[in-house]
Amino acid sequence: MSFVRLPPAPLPPSSPHVTVVSSITTRGKPKSSKSRMLSPTSILEPMMATNKSLLASLASKKGEGLPLSTLMFKALDDIIIDFLDPPVKPSLDPRTVLSGNFAPVDELSPTECEVLEGSLPQCLDGAYIRNGPNPQFVPRGAYHLFDGDGMLHSIRISRGRATFCSRYVKTNKYTVEHNLGSPVFPNIFSSYSGAMASAARTTLFLARVLTGQFNPFNGIGQANTSLAFFGNGLYALGESDLPYSIRLTPDGDIEMLGRHNFEGMLSMSMTAHPKVDRETGEAYAYKYNPFFPPYLNFFKFDRDGVKQPDMPIMSLSCPPFLHDFAITRKYAVFPETQMGVNPKGAVLGGSIVGLNPRKVPRIGIIRRDVESGSEMRWFDVPGCNIMHIVNAWDEEDEDGNDAVVMVAPNIMSAEHFLERMDLVHGLMEKIKIDLKDGRVSRRPISAMNLDLPVMNPAFIGKYNRYVYAGVADPMPKMSGVVKLDLAKREGTGECVVASRNYGPGCYGGEPFFVARDPEYPQAEEDDGYLMSYVHDEKVNESRFLVMDAKSPDLDVVAVVKLPQRVPYGFHGIFVRDNDLNKL
Repeated sequence: MSFVRLPPAPLPPSSPHVTVVSSITTRGKPKSSKSRMLSPTSILEPMMATNKSLLASLASKKGEGLPLSTLMFKALDDIIIDFLDPPVKPSLDPRTVLSGNFAPVDELSPTECEVLEGSLPQCLDGAYIRNGPNPQFVPRGAYHLFDGDGMLHSIRISRGRATFCSRYVKTNKYTVEHNLGSPVFPNIFSSYSGAMASAARTTLFLARVLTGQFNPFNGIGQANTSLAFFGNGLYALGESDLPYSIRLTPDGDIEMLGRHNFEGMLSMSMTAHPKVDRETGEAYAYKYNPFFPPYLNFFKFDRDGVKQPDMPIMSLSCPPFLHDFAITRKYAVFPETQMGVNPKGAVLGGSIVGLNPRKVPRIGIIRRDVESGSEMRWFDVPGCNIMHIVNAWDEEDEDGNDAVVMVAPNIMSAEHFLERMDLVHGLMEKIKIDLKDGRVSRRPISAMNLDLPVMNPAFIGKYNRYVYAGVADPMPKMSGVVKLDLAKREGTGECVVASRNYGPGCYGGEPFFVARDPEYPQAEEDDGYLMSYVHDEKVNESRFLVMDAKSPDLDVVAVVKLPQRVPYGFHGIFVRDNDLNKL
């Protein structure tokens, strides 16, 4: 069985507009018998012995360009998928996961776009770039949306004109697999299920490492989650790898500058959600180790992008699944959820990332200028599973006692977060932690299903009044965007003051706020624009929307028709021209 690169999604003859994923197929699998633990040798040797004819045919094909070991590993991949993997769950079936606008697209060179409605404001000269999963190969077995290769979709705006471009993030994983013509690294969120298949897949991966086909120390991640700009550098991020440095050319193309370890100061990985203090220029981040303590390391970059030493956090007893955090002017805030990482799943079977219903969620708070990770304080917050954080800030009472306030969507029914996101509800909450007596108070600020929240990035770490979030319908598709006013109807619940629905059959993702004039100190917090890619499933076309964030109905200012479909994805960023010129 050979692997093929993903072609453009085929179109049925009856309609020029509906995308289907007929090329994605999974082989039927026999009913699995009860698994028993086997050694790696006892698993692979019978496979090879019972497939001598297959291996012989591979040997005859050695002259076709690939080494025999590569062809043999491909054959063993097929055997694991066909005979050892348990039946694919519907939620991990690529025919479902990659249907419609989740289907991958090809790279696209810079292409000028048509402005269909309105005009692009001159203050938006720069680039909006969004990251997301876009697998380069047709998945043959189980597939999770989080496992796709990262692809950046950029729209460069200059003097009212727009140029669109899509490029893969050329990670080490992508490059190795691209050159070999097939997947090499197992999918973190979907490759490990039955014990026998997990042990075989891990053994096969180790064999690839030992034969020099793949070096995991050069990176294993997809960089498919987000982007960040700090220290005059622009990075594509995914929390299982180091940042990948990129730049935009004047004609709107995306250039890959490579995996960035900050002069050897950063190893293994980094969060996909670093926080930049706009007043100091410092960027704060963390990394977590799924194998041994310290499971969490906190660190920062100075305003020039120079990484400072790690601060080990030793108060975690097991590796967390920590996707986001927040900073205030004084503190860093870490939400530990019921989600965790179980590296034993790679050998014993079962998910590597999963939920522990007996675990009590908690929030850790540590000073930004602390010299020891032992000063982290933890506060239990039962039933509070936070994946994305809007913002956090410091407050003081009349006696001068410190408190930390955080705004974030609480993931209800967190047990469905990985496999049935359509059953997840994001309840936006305001959480206040009294640092003197340890009391935690919470109140919902909207009953709507909201996620992928943003705010004016100039207010990171200090009080902000306005929040913008996608309306999940269901997750991870967003049918519209809402504006929340945290100062409205204090204590009564609903804080939605403006909203925009994208229309029937139209869905977007995370909105992003861009200030109209970031250099004007007296500008109001909501004086700016919201932007997002929106896909119309009725006609299979994607558009770029710009909305007035200050208007009562989030009025549409400009609609740009994109030259190709943009699959639903994750997080984005807007970088102004003056910052793009620094790259």
